[in-house]
Amino acid sequence: MSGFSGVLKLTDLDDFIAPSQECIKPVKVEQKSGRGVIRIDDDGTEGVAAQPKYEKAKITLNDCLACSGCITSAEVVLVNQQSHNELYRILSENNSGETSEKLTIIVSLSPQAVLSIAAKYSLGTDECAQKLASYFKKLGVHYICDTNFARSLSLLEAEREFLKRYKEKDLNPKALPMLASACPGWVCYAEKTHGSFILPYMSTVRSPQQVMGSLVKDLWATQKGITPDKIYHVTVMPCFDKKLEAARDDFHNEVFSTREVDCVITSVEVEQMLIRDEIELAALDPSPLEGDLSSGPQLTSHPGSSSGGYAHNILVRAAKELFNQDIDDLHWKILRNTDFREVTLEVNGETVLRFALAYGFRNIQNLVQKLKRGKSPYHYIEVMACPSGCLNGGAQIRPESGTSSKELVAQLEEAYERLPVSRPRDDQRVQSCYSEWLGGHDSQKAHQLLHANYKAVEKNVNALGIKW
Repeated sequence: MSGFSGVLKLTDLDDFIAPSQECIKPVKVEQKSGRGVIRIDDDGTEGVAAQPKYEKAKITLNDCLACSGCITSAEVVLVNQQSHNELYRILSENNSGETSEKLTIIVSLSPQAVLSIAAKYSLGTDECAQKLASYFKKLGVHYICDTNFARSLSLLEAEREFLKRYKEKDLNPKALPMLASACPGWVCYAEKTHGSFILPYMSTVRSPQQVMGSLVKDLWATQKGITPDKIYHVTVMPCFDKKLEAARDDFHNEVFSTREVDCVITSVEVEQMLIRDEIELAALDPSPLEGDLSSGPQLTSHPGSSSGGYAHNILVRAAKELFNQDIDDLHWKILRNTDFREVTLEVNGETVLRFALAYGFRNIQNLVQKLKRGKSPYHYIEVMACPSGCLNGGAQIRPESGTSSKELVAQLEEAYERLPVSRPRDDQRVQSCYSEWLGGHDSQKAHQLLHANYKAVEKNVNALGIKW
């Protein structure tokens, strides 16, 4: 696996350069006595001298996230707990274990990953999702769902956060622009590179993956009478950076010693699994997704971009709540390139809201520099590490020979736009979640399960750094 986002491979400021080769995480090595070696003393007598035996150094994903270095090529090795091989191991143990020790295994499919797999195997989007459900159930998975319901919650909470920040903008100079935080590559870069300067601008709302983790390990577990540690939750995502996101301490249940997302596999890993198991996906019978946690029998999209639609949904809500303007059809203006666009709302000839999309590191870098100079004109920016956004994630299946990446992304965009549109504000299940599960929009539980705590990672140069 070498598909971490370009942002996470950075050492300083240049885009897409070679990964760093130095890890600054200090490692304590315990000595153990090992097999002796023959020793000849000065007087000619033989003896046995103990030769030190060193334990293998171990570094986890948590160490990587707590380190002020950047993601290195060596850290690719550290995602063993977030791989399809680990999923195979868990499934094997679960299928052969005692009934009392069995885990309930749930797989959550992101729509971007499903679209990538559907394009690879020439399937319709819903058809692909249901055939994937059939495949995973053959492996021993109990429930398969999609992440769109979780994304509805994430979008609605982001709308509420923006409205609150807008009303506080005169008291808090860093309330705006609000920067999206659904992309883990961008979040990791922000924490390690710009830290305390950039983080106050960041939205604290969890990504759909991690909201799904809350739904599975809290709401669904309670409904089914299962403790969170008896659930093994797997997500299928379009980028490797999601593995790092799932490993954050914020998303670990200390009471039950379990993560909200136990394993992240990617689109390209699903392709590898199908090849390994010699499965023809198109030949499988469809199986329905789990309705309690999914958008329903059909996959749905949300208005706006295929990376979540954050800018679109927040602007529509803000226009209505703040200026009593009913809008839905937004006209985006391309600026520096197609990955940097803006849209404005005018009232009585005055621009009252200015939103932007900034995808890819070059645009992110320009965005941060404008913020540092105090010249950013925006109220909200949807930031994504990958050029073209999530449909072009680093772990999506690569195009066939004769098809360019640009053509494939355009194909996936068209497929995404054909999905039925779901509007979070009109979803009664979302509203009931707030009242029945979370105890209201502003409750402590809502803040705990729908928000994250991003923190600056201080530089900590260690002269005893390990060269990999």
